[in-house]
Amino acid sequence: MNDRRAFLRFLAASPLYAGLPHAASALAQTSDAPGTLVGRPQEAFDVFDLERVAHRNIPVAHWGYLMTAVDGEETLKANREAFAHYQLRTRRLVDVSKLDMGMELFGTRYASPIFLCPLGSQKAFQAEGELAVAHAAKSRNALQILSTMTSTPVEDVIKARSGPLWYQLYTTNDFDVAIKLAQRAEAAGCAAIAVTVDLPAGRNTETLSRAIAADTRQCTACHAPGGAPMSTRPMFSGLDAGRLLNSSPSLTWDFIKRLKDATKMKVLVKGLESGEDAGLALKYGCDGVMVSNHGGRATETGRGTLECLPEVVAAVKGRIPVLVDGGIRRGTDALKALALGATAVGIGRPYIWGLGAFGQPGVERTMDLLNNELRLAMAGIGARSLREITPAALIRKV
Repeated sequence: MNDRRAFLRFLAASPLYAGLPHAASALAQTSDAPGTLVGRPQEAFDVFDLERVAHRNIPVAHWGYLMTAVDGEETLKANREAFAHYQLRTRRLVDVSKLDMGMELFGTRYASPIFLCPLGSQKAFQAEGELAVAHAAKSRNALQILSTMTSTPVEDVIKARSGPLWYQLYTTNDFDVAIKLAQRAEAAGCAAIAVTVDLPAGRNTETLSRAIAADTRQCTACHAPGGAPMSTRPMFSGLDAGRLLNSSPSLTWDFIKRLKDATKMKVLVKGLESGEDAGLALKYGCDGVMVSNHGGRATETGRGTLECLPEVVAAVKGRIPVLVDGGIRRGTDALKALALGATAVGIGRPYIWGLGAFGQPGVERTMDLLNNELRLAMAGIGARSLREITPAALIRKV
């Protein structure tokens, strides 16, 4: 317990939590303090209530993996701070008795524009992992994107979801392996593939490294002495994965063309942050783009994804969907992204907080909280459908 409290004090002082009062106050408490944690998902008033319970439940090193960013974690902070640059412009005396939050992507309709981003190794946070998330996504009719680094095979997750699933692809440094991963996802029934392109040369995850050092468990009970090699991941079963890397520093746009020739799935590129790259995505035939900095875990740009979104939207000119993730913790955050032109808005850490706190019911509670906040925000600006959420709903603070 002393080691855990020391780690809590480290995280409370980390730039990871600077400017995040809910998280900072949670970390200032010991996780076993009486009266500070909700006991059931329904008792959570916001996603931060779920975060506190998940922090208690998830082992230190696994928590570090979830919460880490890169370098000094300025980009992680920027993701959150970007939303504070915009205020909502309310409209009154609009009949908002009937609100439609539904979203359609590639012919499939979802109940909400809020989707579940790919995040690897979900059994590190709760025993059922991706299966619990899939059941929650099914119950709320939400889009779920499965990570290449899933701890559950794609076939099992699709069976649990009983509906459309997207697959996130790490290209690795072997084109043949990448194509085999894509073909397996397609054969399992995935409707789209999101190619992650924001980690060409690795990353420096300091908080994770510190968390691993602070964790006193014998990690070899779950991992090999050097960690969990790629060859042990379910999606790499039967592949020669001994020397694989997540991605390749030599990756170019030609990969997108070759992938599109090899699959009938919709192909999106995930990790774009500039209008120039969005224009190239159009040129090379991408079916969609995802504005993302990997939750502050890619390049330490110091720039939030919300700040990148307008130039990407302008570059694609409405020809393909633009999805965005990064720092969304409230329904009002989602509304701001939608008003700036996003087609859909992704969450990562918040639904894993729900998973780590209460399993499937926790993930469902995360979606319920954010969707209800979005619904209230839509009513407040007089928007009765997603189409009615426009830039006119926002005031840029100076």
